Amino acid sequence: MSGLSIGQVAERTGLSTHTLRFYEREGLLAQPVRRGSAGHRVYSEDDVDWLGVCIRLRASGMPLTDIRRYTELVRAGQGNEAERLEVLRRHRERVLARMHELDECLELITHKVGVYESRLGLRDDVVECVQ
Repeated sequence: MSGLSIGQVAERTGLSTHTLRFYEREGLLAQPVRRGSAGHRVYSEDDVDWLGVCIRLRASGMPLTDIRRYTELVRAGQGNEAERLEVLRRHRERVLARMHELDECLELITHKVGVYESRLGLRDDVVECVQ
């Protein structure tokens, strides 16, 4: 049976073997992981691609419960696209809100950097607000 070992998938995805096993136990893989003749996990390129989706969703702050729900919908096949869309729209709204919050944080940090650069003579175009 050709495919990728858990170590190869860990290397390619940056996930630990422990995390890969956890994702499998939690139902986060779109297809069941095949087993070789010795009982070892054998991953496909599709598994690696799906893990890439999970990694991005997780990195963007999607809770595991939502990733699991989205995976269940994908696994169920056609006919639930409206539900998939709703899961992704809700998450997109959370990501956009977080991005807005981070933009505000960045503005403050950028201002403070400018203040200290000005104090150190590295800039002279910043109006100081001491805090």
